[in-house]
Parts: sequence; structure tokens; C-alpha cells
Amino acid sequence: MILTLTLNPSIDISYQLDNLKLDTVNRVTNTSKTAGGKGLNVTRVLAEFGEEVVASGFLGGKLGEFIEQQLNNNNIHHSFFKIEGETRNCIAVLHQGQQTEILEQGPTISEDEAYNFEIHLNKLFKDVQAIAMSGSLPKGLNSDYYAKIIQLANDKHIPTVLDSSGQSLMDVLLSETKPTVIKPNIDELSQLLQTKVTPEIESLKEAVNQPIFEGIEWIIVSLGGDGAFAKHNETYYKVNIPTIEVVNPVGSGDSTVAGITSGLVHHDSDKDLLRKANTFGMLNAMESQTGHINLNKFDEIFQKIEVIEV
Repeated sequence: MILTLTLNPSIDISYQLDNLKLDTVNRVTNTSKTAGGKGLNVTRVLAEFGEEVVASGFLGGKLGEFIEQQLNNNNIHHSFFKIEGETRNCIAVLHQGQQTEILEQGPTISEDEAYNFEIHLNKLFKDVQAIAMSGSLPKGLNSDYYAKIIQLANDKHIPTVLDSSGQSLMDVLLSETKPTVIKPNIDELSQLLQTKVTPEIESLKEAVNQPIFEGIEWIIVSLGGDGAFAKHNETYYKVNIPTIEVVNPVGSGDSTVAGITSGLVHHDSDKDLLRKANTFGMLNAMESQTGHINLNKFDEIFQKIEVIEV
């Protein structure tokens, strides 16, 4: 079983407008409300691929109940930890080819809730083969909370995939406990190292060999339309991807995480893991719905992806 963690989930509300008018009434005809958060995108893609997956994290209030009901409707297993606070809304207004986002900060997690969630996780771990952790931390959690979870997983010899950024990622990199996989994009890599990293192979090699990444088995760097670069132990790979018609790129990184985690669980070869991960990401970008892949196109895209050792 794969466990996905979304510690600060949301209800993602999408409003489509021909024109956004300020300081007046805007009436919306098409509205969508979905269970949101990067980890839940990962969950949906894994479920569509046929993996046994369970979603967890913090949920509270009526909005939390809505998320659970949506997951139930899609036959997605979940085991969330209930909190006193209310799960957040995140609003996206689509207008004139642009997207304006209004993101609530979300609930504050108490010390007792943070501690008891770790106990909750330990109970889940007995059936888990891999863990994918994605997204921001809610208020109340220390920035090293991901590092604590990774330590719990490492104690059980469970591989972990971390897709985070900012201080929560930095705290993991500076800790003694390391995840199995991290997946920064090239801009996040530059921010971590506080220096410009370019898509040139030598620049990427130099970047992923900095001491801050020591002890991490897999570093997979997204290069957008240029594919990806990866380091697995002491071997380096460049992933070249075909040109596709991009419909909606949102959630492609989460879909890539799903592919990475699936590859770990099935002990795929390095090249097949990278092909699967990038296929998932591209399939998501070809669909209008975030966190969705069309498996009918899987083999076609998978065969077109080139992974070369560099």
C-alpha cells in the first residue's frame, strides 16, 4: 500500500468568468469544488493507475467532511486525523486567460494534535510500502515536522518521497534523517543553493552534488519542457520528453510524484521509474482536470520518453 500525506488540504473552488470586475458583483455560471491539495492530486493519480493507496493528513469541520465524501464518491481510501480547526478553502478565479488565486491559510494544529498524528501514522505504517508527502505545512506545526515523519518512516524502513519547498524542505535537508527522493524544479534548486542553476548537465551535476543533498538516494529535478535530470546514488540521467499539447499543467508535478512512488513500490529499473514518472506528469498536462491521467495514452507517451545516462 502507498500512503499519501496532505497535511494542509483544501477544498479547491474554481470560478470561471469572461471578465473579472473589481468593486462590483461578479456572477458565476460554472463552479467546481474538489478535494484539493498536492497530496490528494498524487492520491487520485495513483488510484487511477490501480495502485492500492490511502490518503491521510489533517481534516476538520464541515469542509473536512466534504473532502471525505468526495473521496468516498471516487472510491479512494483515506484515514485522516480529525482536528478542532476547520479545513480551508482555496479559490481560483479564471478570467481573460489569467488565473487569480485566493488561498486561505487554513487551521492551526495544536501540539496535542501534532503529537497524536504521529501516533496515528505509526498505526498506518504497518501496511505501507512507500510514503509520498506533498505540499505546505499548516500553522502550528514546526518547520521540521516533515523531518520527524521521515524519521518515523526510516525507523520502519519505508521509502519516502518528499515534494515540498521553503523552510520545511530545508529543515529536512539539514537534518540527519533523509528522504529517499526529493523532486525540486530547477528554480527551487537555485533557491535552495542560493545560486543560479542552469539546465546544462554540468551545472546540474554540480548542484546535486552539494553537501546539503548528501544521503539522499534520488534527486529528480524537473526542467519543464526540457524534461528532467536525475541523480540516483552515483548515476546521472537526462530525461528527454516528446512535445505534447498542454491543456492544463497544474498538478503535473504531483502526478510525477505519483509515478515516482509507484516506481519505488514496484522496484522499477531506474530508467522505467523515470519514464513512468514523466509519463504521469505529461498525461496530467494533457487533461483539463487537475490530478487526472488518461491511461489509454500511457503506452504511447511512455515509449516516446528517452532516458540516457550522462
